[in-house]
Amino acid sequence: MAKRDYYEVLGVSKSATDDEIKKAYRKLSKQYHPDINKEADAEDKFKEVSEAYEILSDPQRRAAYDQYGHASTDPNYGGGGFGGGGFEGFGGGGSFGGFEDIFESFFGGGGGRSANPNAPRQGSDLQYSLNLKFEEAIFGIEKTVKFNREDSCSTCSGSGAKPGTKPETCSKCHGQGTINVERQTPLGRVMTRQTCDQCGGAGQTIKDPCNDCHGTGRVKKKHAVKVNVPAGVEDGQQMRLAGQGEAGVNGGPYGDLYVVFHVEESDLYDRDGSEIYYDLPLSFVQAALGDELEVPTVHGKVKLKIPAGTQTGTTFRLRGKGAPKLRGSGNGDQQVSVKIITPKNLSDAQKRALREFAEAGGDKVEEQEEGFFDKMKDAFNFDQKKKR
Repeated sequence: MAKRDYYEVLGVSKSATDDEIKKAYRKLSKQYHPDINKEADAEDKFKEVSEAYEILSDPQRRAAYDQYGHASTDPNYGGGGFGGGGFEGFGGGGSFGGFEDIFESFFGGGGGRSANPNAPRQGSDLQYSLNLKFEEAIFGIEKTVKFNREDSCSTCSGSGAKPGTKPETCSKCHGQGTINVERQTPLGRVMTRQTCDQCGGAGQTIKDPCNDCHGTGRVKKKHAVKVNVPAGVEDGQQMRLAGQGEAGVNGGPYGDLYVVFHVEESDLYDRDGSEIYYDLPLSFVQAALGDELEVPTVHGKVKLKIPAGTQTGTTFRLRGKGAPKLRGSGNGDQQVSVKIITPKNLSDAQKRALREFAEAGGDKVEEQEEGFFDKMKDAFNFDQKKKR
């Protein structure tokens, strides 16, 4: 199935700013996160959204994607995408699929290139989703994460062979992992190269496999690693822990672990980067006459003076009371927005006081008329009394 356009996946235009892309990713990653969304396709959509953000949030990779599309992210082009050097063309040592590949498929490797099947290869990377409370993301925390990974077998030291023995070079392919086979083609009898059927392309055979890993050299194990979550981390950001992925092959290094942070929303605050936003409810009297209040912040309560005549929507800035700046020093600010609350269920005394206040300002406030059903009820009761 063809991949969707990354801009379409995030629901933004190609001219979208970095902030617009980040906000779109935050919204969609929360919507499709497998821990929250239990729909069958939620995990696939979450991976699609994460992949789109990974490319579009990186200026160089985004530029390459804008020019070449999905081909820029294909590791088979130019050694790991266009960021790795672009096309190398025919005969240039790249993997674009030029004349050498065609020649090799028909005539058994005319280009002379053959990968060593016994060469060390790095293990696979892993991804771990780490949930954080709002305050944990603000101040940072040390967490221990546990997960299963392919580990190097300690019994055979990763060789796959029973202790005291070792793998032997394949007698059929002589360690190459491939063999030349003669076959008839429209061009006549030619030699073709194919994977060795005796060693499966490994270049070596194991006569006495290790009892613990059954010859694979790797075993599934529970792994634990400490993650130092930096203060000020945001939802959707990730941290790379080198060498904490799966074990390599043929003695190759371990892959990496990518920890993706998912931050819970706060009941009190909204956050955008290092800026924190808080809605402060005020009564009509407090707004009109002014007041001094204690306002909650992530750093503790602070006193805020409300001047007389404050209007709803007025914003006050509490400097340095926001989140730490992840790529900088100091903290952001907390923005306090005033929301004037209209009272409900007023007592008669409160109603009289408000009418007097209105009349003192030149406004005439009439008593609220009886409702239609109240009038009908009174009329019905009056008729019943007359009949008696």
